[in-house]
Amino acid sequence: MAPKPTPQDQTLIDSWLDAIWIEKGLSDATLSSYRTDLELFARWGAVHKVSLDRVSGGDLRQYLAFRLQEQQLSARSTARFLSCSRSFYAWLLRESRIKQDPTALIESPKQRRTLPKSLTERDVERLLAAPDIGDPLGLRDRTMLEILYACGLRVSELTHLVLSDVNLRQGVVRVLGKGSKERLIPLGDEAANWLQRYAREARPLLLQSPSDVLFPSKRGSRMTRQTFWHRIKHWALVAGIEKDLSPHTLRHAFATHLINHGADLRVVQLLLGHSDLSTTQIYTHVAIERMKNLHAEHHPRA
Repeated sequence: MAPKPTPQDQTLIDSWLDAIWIEKGLSDATLSSYRTDLELFARWGAVHKVSLDRVSGGDLRQYLAFRLQEQQLSARSTARFLSCSRSFYAWLLRESRIKQDPTALIESPKQRRTLPKSLTERDVERLLAAPDIGDPLGLRDRTMLEILYACGLRVSELTHLVLSDVNLRQGVVRVLGKGSKERLIPLGDEAANWLQRYAREARPLLLQSPSDVLFPSKRGSRMTRQTFWHRIKHWALVAGIEKDLSPHTLRHAFATHLINHGADLRVVQLLLGHSDLSTTQIYTHVAIERMKNLHAEHHPRA
């Protein structure tokens, strides 16, 4: 078994994570993945007698080859590790703990562009209609699905909503996204109507004590991301949707359907909370693929 990171390396990792948490307000999940990447690198370094602040470009290339050949990690995983490493060594350089950045001449691996999984508009309608709205949990789930699709939220943004985040009079929901960036998103009449009904009929029955959590679990506390993932998979089975769904699938459907109906790409970028337009541009490729499939299916000479 590979040794643990040395105390010196562990201190460097902890200090860097504290620094970027303060500077960038990264999520716990992102910080955890960065910690894992660097600790695995530090373990490899301990075997090869090289500490993180003494790594050369050659050492880094050797580790990348080890990841590829022996651990068989994907190009996407390696790209994430390099992104993490670049930020880590830029910080070490800025703090005058190293004199040269070992990542400076390392190129990220080429990644195959993968289109996000989405749903047709008909599939979305079937999914939204699946929950039993006569049951408080079913009405809660229906409302959560409606808001997820109407607003294109990340699942963590949805489960962290509190009462004060929703303004039904103005028809908007306030979301605190990645990097603690706040954005306002229109609810739409349909989602607003379901939210009013849920707040009136189901939420009081789910709460076991006073709370500002908008969508409590059946125990009355804030729902976890994993719980909602299981709920959406359950309703997909009920709806007869065979695709492997995740809460992110409805976010992809939100963006794809907006673009299919002529929405401006920059508007979609703002609604999704993307800091870079290139992240949003993937949905234009999804729309193009959809048009190709429709052409191939219906054109007599396709």
